[in-house]
Amino acid sequence: MNIENIEAFIYVIHYGSFNKAADSLFLSQPTVTARIQSLERELNCKLFHRTGKQVMITEEGKRFLPYAQQVVQIYEKGKMHINQKKSQTNELKIGCTVSVSNYVISEIIPKLSVMNDEVHYKMITGSTDELVKKTLNNEIDIAFVRKISHPSLQSIKLFEDPITLYVYEDHPFISKQSISIQDIAKENLIFFECGSLDWLRIHRLFENLESPPNIKIHTDSSEMAKKLILEKFGIAFLPSISVKKEVKDGLLYPIHIEETKGIYLQTNIFCNRGEYSELVNEIVKLSKELVK
Repeated sequence: MNIENIEAFIYVIHYGSFNKAADSLFLSQPTVTARIQSLERELNCKLFHRTGKQVMITEEGKRFLPYAQQVVQIYEKGKMHINQKKSQTNELKIGCTVSVSNYVISEIIPKLSVMNDEVHYKMITGSTDELVKKTLNNEIDIAFVRKISHPSLQSIKLFEDPITLYVYEDHPFISKQSISIQDIAKENLIFFECGSLDWLRIHRLFENLESPPNIKIHTDSSEMAKKLILEKFGIAFLPSISVKKEVKDGLLYPIHIEETKGIYLQTNIFCNRGEYSELVNEIVKLSKELVK
């Protein structure tokens, strides 16, 4: 029985869609369909009912699911231990997004190193999708990314980072008692976007205005956005952890408005299920200190 066919079966159930399962597995939809059909022939039963775009698991599929999950988990765990080289037993490979590498890792690793002084660290940056693939392939051990859920990975929330409007020193908003969305829309705006769904909520703040907001620059770099505010080129909505030092030094000022309450970015840590549990618990404790 082909492990890849079983994996495709689990992914289709988790995502409720052949297309979404294909995207997550970095495969084409026909390839996933072919794998499911191959598995159905091996088991001599139908695993899914297909009605248009709707996919429903059959009773036979429900009975097979727990065994399929066990097979894949045991296979992945065995593969990891076989491929682990003795010379790398003290090396921890950590994956993270660029934003996490800029603002989170630099504070966590020194403290983690004190508790694990024999461990050497290899840092690898990438997008969330890239880091998921590398973790599944055992190319990295643990990863820091934005909120994610995956059937083969253990994912734990580290912290939530509020998205807030930040302005430069002496900006008139600092002394103003009430700031409206209309006021903000008239300013030179630097729009930082990291691909999270939460940024859509920032866009929606301006949906009902008669005129569009005065967006001067779109950027996927929080560092660029921050530096442009410091140069007094404009103002921006940013994750609070990215401007922690500048706010402390009195160079940037948060402007709290009612409309952005509850908008935040969530950072998670994930690894293959059953691995690095003690280390993950240590990092979770350190992250609580980070956001105090």
